[in-house]
Amino acid sequence: MSSVDLKGRVAVVTGASLGIGRATAVALGRAGASVVVNYRSHEAEAEEVVRAIRDLGSRAVKVRGDVANRLDVENLVETAVREFGKVDIAVSNAAYSDREPFYKADLEGFRRTVDVTMWGAFYLLRAAARQMIADKTQGVIVLVSSPHAFIPAPRAMAYNMSKAAIEHMGKTAAIELAPFRIRVNIIQPGWIDTPGERKFASEETIQRAGQHIPLGRLGKPEEIAEAILFLCDPRHEYMTGATLLVDGGISLPWWAARGSAAPSG
Repeated sequence: MSSVDLKGRVAVVTGASLGIGRATAVALGRAGASVVVNYRSHEAEAEEVVRAIRDLGSRAVKVRGDVANRLDVENLVETAVREFGKVDIAVSNAAYSDREPFYKADLEGFRRTVDVTMWGAFYLLRAAARQMIADKTQGVIVLVSSPHAFIPAPRAMAYNMSKAAIEHMGKTAAIELAPFRIRVNIIQPGWIDTPGERKFASEETIQRAGQHIPLGRLGKPEEIAEAILFLCDPRHEYMTGATLLVDGGISLPWWAARGSAAPSG
């Protein structure tokens, strides 16, 4: 159980019905925060998250919205203010990805990946920052990125591009928002066992591939949620513009897991 105390704080989490977003929303609720649970198409699952948070003794409300739509994202922040009075924490988690070579890619899916993953993050960053500035709230914003930001994984160009953009987005925002004492940090989860990953791989494939990660398995959404709580913890108020990598070593050189020497040449 986390020792982070977020009582009296209000959080908005995008993509909060499944996977990392779901685990993060519940973890924030467990720490005492009131939570706006965003979802787009998994309403029943979002309602489960709301019930779980309420069962923990915190407040929660679900809000449908497509993060690729700026007005929908602004509505999330407006709902937080209307229901709970303010916004202290914003976690941009929602993402989308099609996997195919860029030269064959369906451009509708390619654009959808960028619209959700990059623009969705920007819309929440902007809306939350504007509300925090208006209210003089010394809040914290967390952008969920990925090792894809610096690893050019094939068949994922749109996703790679979007996550790389999030890195500069977050660091630029951290500089611009520092005078308002609003912190912006980035987290890079590695290969995490989520419904999104299972869209592309079977149980057998996931288990087999996980053995090749240096720590021998895929990560759990709850582990990423705990790392996000760390970034939201007011005890870490001197931390901004930072990138926290939580990936089980997957971004290390391939030989690190096998104990062999680095290739020469």
